[in-house]
Amino acid sequence: MFILGFAGCIGALRENTFLLKFFSVFLGIIFFLELTAGVLAFVFKDWIKDQLHFFINNNIRAYRDDIDLQNLIDFTQEYWQCCGAFGADDWNLNIYFNCTDSNASRERCGVPFSCCTKDPAEDVINTQCGYDARQKPEVDQQIVIYTKGCVPQFEKWLQDNLTIVAGIFIGIALLQIFGICLAQNLVSDIEAVRASW
Repeated sequence: MFILGFAGCIGALRENTFLLKFFSVFLGIIFFLELTAGVLAFVFKDWIKDQLHFFINNNIRAYRDDIDLQNLIDFTQEYWQCCGAFGADDWNLNIYFNCTDSNASRERCGVPFSCCTKDPAEDVINTQCGYDARQKPEVDQQIVIYTKGCVPQFEKWLQDNLTIVAGIFIGIALLQIFGICLAQNLVSDIEAVRASW
């Protein structure tokens, strides 16, 4: 981005057609790569969904290993009011939360606190609210924790905000096309002035 911005800025200030053409061509390449990525994401949405599921499950396995990853998962689950990739049982992949008899952890058959439904009357977050949550019947689980997975919640969020997301992508695309047009217009003006000398 720095090199591209530098080429466009210096090319315009110094009226350097090589840098302006470099700026224009690479901005066009980035535009077509974004366009290709958008089309491929639409065509291969099931593959992307599987990769997202795989990514979330790998991160669930490493939940307690990295504090930054833990904070990211907690933020995601709280924001989208979800638990696990496709449900709370995905936490069986984590050594601390799985329900096997060999697991001696106090968090056995539980979920992180970010899966818990929030009580508006509580000022302090109960970090132990997810303990033993998955041992309860499913009807009781819905009272204590979020039972929907994060992948379906993300899909729902994307559908609910599709116009905003599409507007952002269209806005970025229009800015790129505008930048290409301005650079090419400046190149043609510079070449016309040079041809008149």
